[in-house]
Parts: sequence; structure tokens; C-alpha cells
Amino acid sequence: MKRRHFTFKCDSETLVGTLEGNDGSVGLLMLSGGNEVRSGAFSGQATLAAEIAAAGFPVFRFDRRGVGDSSGTNCGFRGEEADITAAIGEFRLQCPSLEAIVGFGNCDAASALMFQSAAQCDALALANPWTFDEENAQDLPPEAIRERYAGKLSSPREWRRLVRGEISLGKIISGLGSALRPSLKPSSLTQELRQGIEAFHGDVRFLIAGRDRTGQAFRSAWGQDDRIVLRDGADHAFSAPEDREWLAGQLLSALEEQARKLDMS
Repeated sequence: MKRRHFTFKCDSETLVGTLEGNDGSVGLLMLSGGNEVRSGAFSGQATLAAEIAAAGFPVFRFDRRGVGDSSGTNCGFRGEEADITAAIGEFRLQCPSLEAIVGFGNCDAASALMFQSAAQCDALALANPWTFDEENAQDLPPEAIRERYAGKLSSPREWRRLVRGEISLGKIISGLGSALRPSLKPSSLTQELRQGIEAFHGDVRFLIAGRDRTGQAFRSAWGQDDRIVLRDGADHAFSAPEDREWLAGQLLSALEEQARKLDMS
């Protein structure tokens, strides 16, 4: 399996990308969340990319402007459309036989793909999309609080801790009060993301970690959607070995679905 590093242009700036694997008809475009470099936290994305490439699908990762090895000013996930466009162009240049691209991102990288840039991909795998506006970024959805307390109240261990005085009764009462609050109103960002997905005509799957605050907020804001795939017990980064294996399986499933569609056509 090959791993190549190269530079390409985005407006007047120079971006740095990494291509994993050989040429193929279906590939994975992997975006980094937050201000992480293309290798991901503790090289998690590099490891995941190598695994996907070993299964026969090329994977393209890159640093957007102002992040990692790329030049320019970091415009955040809202200003990433030009970077994504440039990366897709370079991906196709480096893999001439590429016919379909699956876009993958976690957190605000998923949100970036849900904007108009998504139209440049053929399918999307979106993990824990970021839906917070600045004013509600600290709020935990009441649904998530209720779910957490339901788990605690059904646990004999938690009741024993309460009897022994290891848990503050005041905190429990406060938490239950928060759980009874009405659901948060959808943020303006959520509405923008919904418009982006409604305009997208490819396959979409939302990969949500059950223990993740960002994922919980997305489920609360987004509502019922058959495209949501929930991984109970997973954290934001799917860091447990079994959760990373699940994530890789989901991405391979999305890629294989695109390959089947190409075969049928």
C-alpha cells in the first residue's frame, strides 16, 4: 500500500495532503475536525485511513488553510468550502480512475460537509455533526440528561453510592430539574445544515456516539431520521478498539455501497 504526501493550491495558498492506497473507482475524502491536523489526534485518522486503504479504497486527507502544514488563514469549518473543492480536485487528479467519493468528517468536519460542499461528494458519512451556535455551545440537551439519569436510577451500584453518601443529593435534584426542561430550540446552524442535506441527493448516514455530548445534541436538534446509526457507549472519537472497528466498518459499508452502484450502472 502506498502513502504519498504532496502540495496543491487553494486560491493563493498551498495546502498539504496525504493519499493512502492505490488508484480506485471509489475513494474516501477524510476531513479533520476542529483545528486538528490531517493525521488526527494521536494519529487516529492516519491509522483509520491506512485500514480503509488496505481494504482497497484510496483515502485522501489534507490540512485546510491555516492548519498543520498548510499556509494561509484558518477560516474555520464555515469557511472550508474552497479547501474541500481544492482537495476533491487534487484527489481526482491523483486518482484518475476515481468515479465516486464518500466524504467523512467528525464534529465540525461533518458540519462542513453538510454545507454546499457536500454536493461535490457522492455520499456522506457524518459523525457527531456540530450543531451548536455560540450562545448555546455549553448547553446539554434535556434528552441527554434524562437518558443519563435513567441509566443511573436503574443501576443498583448508583443507589448504593447514594446511600453511602458518595453522591450529592443536591446535584441529583439539580440534574433532574435540568432534565425536565423543554427541548432546546434548533440552532440557526442546525437549520443551515438541514438545508444543505436537503439539497444533497447522495447517500447519507449519520454516525452518532451514544456517550458524546455533540452527538446527543445533534440527535435532539435533528429529530427522528432513519439515516441515524447509533453506537451506544462510544465516545466522541470512537476511541475504544471495538468502537473504532465499528466506525471503520461503517465507512467500508458506505464505500462498498458506492462500488455496487457503479457496478450496476
